[in-house]
Amino acid sequence: MNDAILAAITTRLDEAGIEYRQLHHEPTRTSEDSARARGESLASGGKALLLKTGDDFRLFVFSAARKLDSAAVKKRFDLRKLRFATPEELAQQTGLVPGAVPPFGEPILPYPLFVDTSITENERIAFNAGSLTDSIIMSVEDYVRFAEPEVFNFSKGQDPVA
Repeated sequence: MNDAILAAITTRLDEAGIEYRQLHHEPTRTSEDSARARGESLASGGKALLLKTGDDFRLFVFSAARKLDSAAVKKRFDLRKLRFATPEELAQQTGLVPGAVPPFGEPILPYPLFVDTSITENERIAFNAGSLTDSIIMSVEDYVRFAEPEVFNFSKGQDPVA
């Protein structure tokens, strides 16, 4: 658990005057468990993945109802290799465990931030905020304005009908 990351997120959201709902819940290991604990749809879950893109780490966020389209990321960055950060790299880079990574780059996490178009198709985004027991739910409009990501399409799969 990383209370500093949760505090950094809530402090910055408060300073920006952005409305959000913070929720403390049982530990959730999967996106489906998180959606249930939050009372939100799976599609509104923001899955944040730290990926090794060439020599650099970058943060990618997409709907939890979808899968990463590695080919789209490779094409966008002209990469031959792309891989997930290992749990050890994630811990070393962020102090977090898989599933606890919030969908924010600078200044919360020191990475360029990329958001899939699947996020912008929802009214809300719900995400774990530095732990497996703390979530934040906020409007996608506020999230995109606040996080200032580069948005492009890098997910695949069909969103389930709500």
